[in-house]
Amino acid sequence: MIPAFLGFRTRWTAAVAALAITPFAIGASQAKTGLDGPIKVEGGTVSGIAGKTAGITVFKGIPFAAPPVGEGRWKAPQPVSTWDGVRKAEAFSPSCIQTVVQERKPWTYEFMTHGEVSEDCLYVNVWTPAKTAADKRPVLVYIYGGGNNEGSGMVPVYDGEGLASKGLVVVNFNYRVGVLGFFVHPDLSKEAPYHASGNYGLLDQIAAVKWVHQNIAAFGGDPDRITIAGQSAGGQGVHNLTASPLAKGTFHRAIIESSSAGMSGRTLVDAEADGVRFAQAKGVTTLAELRAKPWQEVVAPLPPAPAPAGGGRGPAPIRFSVIVDGYALPAPVMEIVAQGRQNDVPTLTGSNADENGASPQPTVTAEEFARQARQRYGEDADTFLELYPASTDEAAKAAANESARDQARTSLALWAIARAKTAKTKAYTYFWNHALPGPDAAKYGAFHTSEVPYVLNTLSMSDRPFTDVDRRIADTLSSYWVNFATSGDPNGKGLAAWPAADGTTWMTMELGEHSHAIPVAGSAEKRAFLERALARR
Repeated sequence: MIPAFLGFRTRWTAAVAALAITPFAIGASQAKTGLDGPIKVEGGTVSGIAGKTAGITVFKGIPFAAPPVGEGRWKAPQPVSTWDGVRKAEAFSPSCIQTVVQERKPWTYEFMTHGEVSEDCLYVNVWTPAKTAADKRPVLVYIYGGGNNEGSGMVPVYDGEGLASKGLVVVNFNYRVGVLGFFVHPDLSKEAPYHASGNYGLLDQIAAVKWVHQNIAAFGGDPDRITIAGQSAGGQGVHNLTASPLAKGTFHRAIIESSSAGMSGRTLVDAEADGVRFAQAKGVTTLAELRAKPWQEVVAPLPPAPAPAGGGRGPAPIRFSVIVDGYALPAPVMEIVAQGRQNDVPTLTGSNADENGASPQPTVTAEEFARQARQRYGEDADTFLELYPASTDEAAKAAANESARDQARTSLALWAIARAKTAKTKAYTYFWNHALPGPDAAKYGAFHTSEVPYVLNTLSMSDRPFTDVDRRIADTLSSYWVNFATSGDPNGKGLAAWPAADGTTWMTMELGEHSHAIPVAGSAEKRAFLERALARR
């Protein structure tokens, strides 16, 4: 998320300025495309532009819903408005309302949203290698991360051309974030025909995937081979779509990068109370007043809540994120899975070496490590410290990383076992361990999001000092992703065998410079301990 390299930032800033002004921006030349003639979609007809790679046609800024402005603010996405003539789909739309920053290390410029933001932001982008609508290529729909507070389909590393050049039709889109995407209020619940509020960003995701299912055949995509994929909050979105009855039948495989299925447990009633507190802090008493406010006033941070008169802590900060609303998300994801009510599709998921508490440069001391172990494991702490000994500070740092990584992999294995109790489809898990090169590589290592340019085959969108090793890894990882999107199985010719997570072998796929299957934990004893500890939680 950073301009770590000034030249790269300058080039991309110029590109954004030229291409992201408006959905109808003029200026990009209309080159001959791989697809013959304009494309008919819901709402009207669009034309694309030639991609950077021969044979790729790109369509940017196609609306999949009406602009959620005015009375449409804090409503489920509405049908797209129609247009006359051929709409030139040659420029990214504005991103949804968020704070735009150039960097937030370890995320450099290529990971960040850039350009204009607007409430009028519900648009999809399509990259297709198809020559005709009859090609029926497999489709991958990517949902961006960003903590449900930021992100955009125009983020450089989400560019779809890298996977389109390997045969997929690639789609990404914008969805509402922050207070405009996840605001909950009892009056909003009353006015909604489904008697709930919030989750507007999730409803946008569902609407976008439905749009893809209904329209992608015109771009040479196969509506019966749609993979939804996402990282972090985007991965949470994929989990939620697998659990949502509203998304039933719209996709056929799922890829979840660095995201837990257990993140969406907050209830509608709990969130409604926060919504009332938020409206009061904004000095309004009606929805009409709140909708009439400029978005800048709505998203402005609230002042700190005063401390209680009797002392103690004040109210917790208001969070805007996915909730269990009884409609888009009827129950927590794993509860729906346990009941066998999920959208049962082949699923690929994993985590990174330097997230979930691990770090290339841990700072924990032996004393701190022992104290944390006793807080976390109680009477079992002695057993934990025997398995992960830390008699010195250096040993504690190594033990902290090893135990965090073992736990992350074991947790994914347990998720796969729980899923297998009701699912009829296979699951595959991975562990990404390659450090993204650059001046901070030793500091951040294989950090959260660092796998994205490799799996999406978008190294070219970054100015990092990639080597032939990085390009080989990107070719390997993107091939696994293409295979999975094509058949529901990542395995293919010339690739190391990737075992399914079936709960019997306790293996996962290590991805990086040397991709191969590895045990989920350093020993059977460590895995058994972590399995028991995680089960108790």
